[in-house]
Amino acid sequence: MSPVSHRWIARLRTLDVLALTALLWFLAKFLRYAFPPLFGTFQSAYGVSNTELGLLFSALMGGYAVMQFPSGALADRVGTVRVIVGGAVVASAAALVLFVTTTYALLVVAVVGIGLGTGAHKTVAITLLTSVYTDRSGRALGLMDFVGEFGGVLAPAAVVAVLAAALPWESLFLAAAVGGLCLAGAFAVRVPARLPDGDADAGFDADDGFRSYLTAFAAPRFSAFAFVAVLLGLAISGITAFLPLFLETRAGIDAGLAGLLYSAFFVVSAVQPVTGDLADRLGHLRVIAVLLTLAIVALVVLVVAGVGPLTVGAATVVLGVGLHGPRPGRDAHLMNLIPDDVAGGTLGVVRTSMVGMSAVSPTVVGYLSDVASFSVAFGAMAAVLALAMLVVTALVLTES
Repeated sequence: MSPVSHRWIARLRTLDVLALTALLWFLAKFLRYAFPPLFGTFQSAYGVSNTELGLLFSALMGGYAVMQFPSGALADRVGTVRVIVGGAVVASAAALVLFVTTTYALLVVAVVGIGLGTGAHKTVAITLLTSVYTDRSGRALGLMDFVGEFGGVLAPAAVVAVLAAALPWESLFLAAAVGGLCLAGAFAVRVPARLPDGDADAGFDADDGFRSYLTAFAAPRFSAFAFVAVLLGLAISGITAFLPLFLETRAGIDAGLAGLLYSAFFVVSAVQPVTGDLADRLGHLRVIAVLLTLAIVALVVLVVAGVGPLTVGAATVVLGVGLHGPRPGRDAHLMNLIPDDVAGGTLGVVRTSMVGMSAVSPTVVGYLSDVASFSVAFGAMAAVLALAMLVVTALVLTES
């Protein structure tokens, strides 16, 4: 058998790693975005205010955020498979609690559990996929994010379908819990045999302590790119949170059209497998720089007053490509820079910073839009993206 045939067989044998990892990410996104469409139902059932509903979603995202570093550090000690399976089991158990919940307090506890369980996935999944698909890590990460985005897209539709069929809303979470437990079982059985030798076990010296996770930051190129990742998290979250309202301030864009364009903004996340593959072939930094340029140009066009609906629509789609497209290349490049024995914890530190800034960013955009205008707020996000692009360009020009 030729070497080419051997390589193809090896790739086919590891496809279940990518499929199961991506499906668990789909479930995590599905559970997260199933809650906002149920806010009206929760108000009727529990008599809670909008503020309490906002705190409920903040509790979900808070649980997700605090797990970024611990999950990565734990994976360095006990292995990626155990952490991903454990997170899926915790999220599924919390979804089962939602199925039997009778009070708002129990609902909050279950939601935090879902945040904690799903928060254990992404950081560890990145380290897992980059170890299995070493020569195509960008493509693999792009496919995982692509599948995950559809969890967010399908969750509102599933909620509408369940409520339209007069089924209890809790049944949606029962189905998710069963699906999550099945995926966790399949992951525990199938994935360990597909990993490179030693990847399923811990290789980290616990005596090294937290400082070992900060050693990578001593390298200027890593610190610079970690700064870029944080800037991207800030800009993407701020833009995404207020894009529909911002679009409604453009000429000829009503609420209905703004909603359609917002959907298109997410649909074009399908480019991630393509941009990830291009990043593998052409260089992560170069592809990220091009995509950031697209995003900046599109955002500047949107900020300019008086542009018509066609221009707004085209710019929104290009903005979606420019913001979603860098993710697989970003994650793959980070993993290339981090030592293998501290990969999970170090990536967890970076992602904690990213998620933290993502949480702050909508508040910043909202404040700027109140005291000035949406054009000023989105102009500030364009400036953040421009700073990120300048740093990436500098890294490209100084590559050895």
